[in-house]
Amino acid sequence: MNAFDFLTPPRRGKPRKNGITMVLDKGMGIKTARDLMEISSDYVDFIKFGWGTLPLHRRDAVMEKIEMYRSFDVEAYPGGTLFEIAYLNDKIQEYFDEARSLGFETLEISNGTVEIETDEKCELIEKAVNEGFQIISEVGKKDPIRDRLLSPEDRVELVRADLKAGACMVLMEARESGHNIGIYDENGNVKEEEFNHLLNELPQDRIIWEAPQKNQQVYFILKIGPDVNLGNIPPEEITALETIRRGLRGDTLGKVNL
Repeated sequence: MNAFDFLTPPRRGKPRKNGITMVLDKGMGIKTARDLMEISSDYVDFIKFGWGTLPLHRRDAVMEKIEMYRSFDVEAYPGGTLFEIAYLNDKIQEYFDEARSLGFETLEISNGTVEIETDEKCELIEKAVNEGFQIISEVGKKDPIRDRLLSPEDRVELVRADLKAGACMVLMEARESGHNIGIYDENGNVKEEEFNHLLNELPQDRIIWEAPQKNQQVYFILKIGPDVNLGNIPPEEITALETIRRGLRGDTLGKVNL
C-alpha cells in the first residue's frame, strides 16, 4: 500500500496499452538503475538505452541491466541510432544476432540520421519482426532543417507505413531536448495546428510522443488525457511525470480524470 493512497485513484497496471512511459537511460550504473526501479518501476513501461551508448559498456554489464529491468516488468531496448549505425556498416543481421544474444526482445528502427528510404525501412521492420523482435519505430529527422521538410501529412503516411509493416508502436521524434524538432517550435512549445492534424489522423494507442520537458508533458496530459503515451522522460522525472498524470501537481490538479 502506498502512502496517502486514498488521495489518488489507481492507474491501470502493467502490461499497459495506454499511459505508457518510456524513459531514457543515458548510461546509468546498475546500482542507480536498480534504486530507480525499486521506487518507480510501476510507472515505467520501456527503458531506451540512448543513442550509441551500448558499445561503450561491457556486455555482461548490459546483460545485467536488461535482466534487472525485466525483473521489474520494464522492457529495455537499444536506441534507433545504434540500428542506423548497423545499417550504415551493412551489419543488420549481426545487429539482430547480438541484440538477441544480449537479451533484448524489443528494438527500435529509425531513419532519423541515416538516409533509409521508407520502403526499405518497412522491409527492415518486417525482417526484425520475423526475427522475433517487438519493434518500436520512430518517425522524424534529428536535423531540424531536414525535419521541417516533413509535412504533417508526410508524418501520417510514414507512421501508417511503419505500423502496417509490423511496428507495435511509433515514436514521434523530438530528441532529448524537445526543441525545434517535430511538433515543437524553437522554444519547445507544441505547434498546435500540426499536432491537431496528427491527433485526428493517428491511432493514439499506437503513438508515443517524445516529451522530455515538463510543459510538454502537461500539455499532452491536458489535451489527450492521463493515459497518453509519453517518451524520452529523464530518469529523475519519472515520479514527477506520474504526479502530473494523477493530478497530484498544481499543473493538473482537478483537471484530469483517470
